[in-house]
Amino acid sequence: MQTLEPILAEHPFLQGLAPEYMQLLVSCASNVRFNSGEYIFQTGQAADKFYIVRQGKVALETPSPTHGELTILTVGPGDVLGWSWLVSPYRWHFDARVLEVTRAIAFDARCLRDKCDANHDLGYEMMKRFAQVFIERLEATRLQLLDVYAVHT
Repeated sequence: MQTLEPILAEHPFLQGLAPEYMQLLVSCASNVRFNSGEYIFQTGQAADKFYIVRQGKVALETPSPTHGELTILTVGPGDVLGWSWLVSPYRWHFDARVLEVTRAIAFDARCLRDKCDANHDLGYEMMKRFAQVFIERLEATRLQLLDVYAVHT
């Protein structure tokens, strides 16, 4: 049986991660598949996983009282989906709706939090990597807001 380690080692989010940390991550990981139209998670649900997208597209959405669901961001191959597993109370802040068949690697949040608590160097490494995701998402949101206000003003 093939391990997920070679697949994870090639993913941009985890490239360069020390082999001992990679082994810890693999023990919390599993392959998953989602069909178009399916929700991976919804606002308010327990954030018990995060995902590394290998194939497909997922829309991060938030409800609007006047416009229905608004797509905040679309993620695809090479992207990370979900950071709410890191921050108490561990609840999702958006809906994640599958736009096309998506294959991903899911990480069990409790398993990974326990490993990060036990190995603070691993925890620091994961926080650095997720901080980069936060920055990229904030920048994308800023650009989206600039685009919206430039068009409507």
